[in-house]
Amino acid sequence: MKYSSQKVAYAYFVAALGLFAIQVLVGLIGGWIYVSPNFLSELLPFNIVRMLHTNALVVWLLLGFFGAAYFIIPEESEREIHSVKLAYIQLLILVVGTLGAVVSYIFGIHEGREFLEQPLWVKVGILVAALIFLFNISMTVLKGRKTAITNILVIGLWALSLLWLFAFYNPANLSLDKMYWWYVVHLWVEGTWELVMASILGFLMLKLTGVDREVIEKWLYIIVATALFSGILGTGHHYYWIGLPGYWQWIGSIFSTLEVIPFFLMMTFSFVMVWKGRKNHPNKAALLWSLGSATVAFFGAGVWGFLHTLHGVNFYSHGTQITAAHGHLAFFGAYVALNLAVFTYAMPMLKGRNPYNQVLNMGSFWLMTGGMSFMTFVLTFAGTIQTHMQRVVGEDFMTVQDQLTVFYIMRFGAGAAVVLGAILFIYSVLVPRKELFTETSGSKPVTGSNPEAQAVLEGGR
Repeated sequence: MKYSSQKVAYAYFVAALGLFAIQVLVGLIGGWIYVSPNFLSELLPFNIVRMLHTNALVVWLLLGFFGAAYFIIPEESEREIHSVKLAYIQLLILVVGTLGAVVSYIFGIHEGREFLEQPLWVKVGILVAALIFLFNISMTVLKGRKTAITNILVIGLWALSLLWLFAFYNPANLSLDKMYWWYVVHLWVEGTWELVMASILGFLMLKLTGVDREVIEKWLYIIVATALFSGILGTGHHYYWIGLPGYWQWIGSIFSTLEVIPFFLMMTFSFVMVWKGRKNHPNKAALLWSLGSATVAFFGAGVWGFLHTLHGVNFYSHGTQITAAHGHLAFFGAYVALNLAVFTYAMPMLKGRNPYNQVLNMGSFWLMTGGMSFMTFVLTFAGTIQTHMQRVVGEDFMTVQDQLTVFYIMRFGAGAAVVLGAILFIYSVLVPRKELFTETSGSKPVTGSNPEAQAVLEGGR
């Protein structure tokens, strides 16, 4: 860690990990409700469980992005963060707003719009926090070195913050409501967040592989161009059945098919950088998470998204468990695994302690990735059966749901594996091993206070 202000990222990462734990645990409860619908029905209805699960996901990913920015930008800009105090104030606002939203949901106080259920005062708090963040990072970047990584990261973060303004607009017309609603939901996860993903992945490849910056920057510009070209008009695949003009069926089908390209490029980019790399970086766990993120994102967001993005297919599959399969694998690969990759890379330096338990960390990767992959396959089969029985044969919804119980039981088992993996990950990054014996040190323990450990912490220099 080169700059003391990078320590701000640690507070963001810890807050994100806390919400991550809540998100997967609540998700496991939601998975069991599919098996036993009356579970907690009086105390915590399913619609509230789902709000907590999805909102916790979005907020902890944003906290991870903000923390990653506070870790990456000083190093890329070659200067300290403009104001450490503002960074902590921003975090405080976000944490208070998150806790307020959770309490509101439990008592049934919400606006009812999926993903945007937050009460108005929470939305305002998020906006204030975003403005503080934009000011802080913009001042840091403007006064320091400009790189492709910081430029793309800042553009992505500015865009996602500005798109949040549409969360305040809730027209009475349902078609208009849904149209502007997707400006936030789609243009975040299939637009601006892809820019954030590309920049963070580029930074990790730069540090973990040692490939020349010029090579990485060329790849990043191509990835970003394809992401914006396909992602903006790809919003049309959400406009098929909400009352908008029919031409969106063709625009959405064509451009959302092209959305596979940036994810394929990010996967290719990651493996090519490792292949070209000259550095045998000691943090193998961070490299595993980085490659895993790009690969799973390609299959979850790219392949599984393509499976039902054409309007002729979507006419039958829309709103079935196929959508859930795509959403779970896409979010996990593109953004969950990416955040866990940057946490894995940065935490040893932020904590100033080494060694950390890479074996446990990598074990958590395989547990979570395996569990999420199995969950995706289970939900895909369930959605295929649901599509046929409900949309083709014409069986009523609840009759079909009864036939899917065995799939929901398997989905719950997969969710339990993901929760176990999440717990192992959190333990591995927050509670590192006390000592490690290496061949070079003989019987001498490697700890964060000796030169050998410091070399590992700083990237094997």
